Amino acid sequence: MSALDAQLQALLRPGDTLWWGQATAEPLTLTRSLVQHRHALAQGGRLQVFVGLGLSDTLQPAHADVLDFLGYAASGPHRALAQAGVLDIIPSHYSQLPPLVERGAIPANVVFLQVSPPDAQGRHSLGQVREYLPAAMARARVIVGEVHPDVPWTAGGPYLQANDFDLLIDSDSDLPEMARTAPGAAEQAIAAHIAGLVEDGSCLQLGVGNLPEAVLAALRQHRDLGLHSGAIGDGVVALAEAGVLTHARKNIDPGVGTAGLLMGGARLRQWAHHNPQLQLRETGYTHHPEVLAGMNRLVAINAAIEVDLTGQINAEVAGGVYMGAVGGAMDFLRGAARSKGGLPIVALPSTAKAHSRIVASLSGPVSTPRADAGLIVTEHGVADLRGQPLSRRVRRLIDIAAPEHQEHLEQEAHGLLRQCGAAFLH
Repeated sequence: MSALDAQLQALLRPGDTLWWGQATAEPLTLTRSLVQHRHALAQGGRLQVFVGLGLSDTLQPAHADVLDFLGYAASGPHRALAQAGVLDIIPSHYSQLPPLVERGAIPANVVFLQVSPPDAQGRHSLGQVREYLPAAMARARVIVGEVHPDVPWTAGGPYLQANDFDLLIDSDSDLPEMARTAPGAAEQAIAAHIAGLVEDGSCLQLGVGNLPEAVLAALRQHRDLGLHSGAIGDGVVALAEAGVLTHARKNIDPGVGTAGLLMGGARLRQWAHHNPQLQLRETGYTHHPEVLAGMNRLVAINAAIEVDLTGQINAEVAGGVYMGAVGGAMDFLRGAARSKGGLPIVALPSTAKAHSRIVASLSGPVSTPRADAGLIVTEHGVADLRGQPLSRRVRRLIDIAAPEHQEHLEQEAHGLLRQCGAAFLH
């Protein structure tokens, strides 16, 4: 056993629940040590791990021999945990995770942190993440830090001095990064539709991946856009460097972009380092309903696996496999719906392989109810469902489905509307 493993063994107790930054913020030296020496570290018992978004292959189904996996999401490599039946999902809105931790409904005994080198005042930043970690840190008995030279120093607090850690190590392991591929034709068409809806001076919330990156690229001709988001990717850098992302018209946090997680690569980390126009904030702020509702022109852009003809949204299960999350979509959609001039948008390609993603009946749970559906966007257009009765919702959603699936959807729509007591509009 190495010196690090011996130090961790002295800090951990059987039955502990461990947390760490998700995705790019995973402290790989610590997490790899945990799984490699899990039997010794569990000391004859079991340990529980809270699982967020995954980018690394650290956690494997085989590790369930000692580790119990609990989490809100099953994305990327963590999908294998769900497929193996060893990931216990918490179907919670993202905004509720910190309160659940604060009152002990979700335990947090040990927190592993990926942190920046200290600044001139000796303060370590949480680097690429805030999100729910401050809530977990406040409950934790043990805090372990992994200092990496390439982790950016980001504003927004909390900051930690060396004596705030029970153990602090140095690391030069590779940092997890979000892989990027060029957006396809469908994503580019969706992005063009969304860009046509966004006014200058709007404040953006969007996720990461091909579609959000395409949306950001489509907004290059806009002016004075702002940022208030959960996760942000590399595309925000180009928009900021083009002079589009100024935050100048934000009525909350003017001049500053806010986010919870950096989910990109080296370019994003370098841009974020000591950037006075960026603050990373905890989930209790980024997803707070009053903060979101108070923002003018909040444009919330979220993804989905499928949408049914009445506007119900499934963002969790595809093909019988849990692969998404309830996440923060409804937090942001409700916030944008209450925002002055806001746009609650759900965007998705109209098909996945040969299957329509506009469906008569969902194949998974209702992650967002139809009462919270706003604008649904595919490559075939925009369906504005706000204030619309079921018959018009059905018509508008069929119109943005893939043409080859529209006839079948129309046939299924008649029976669906009869069940709802509504007439079908041709």
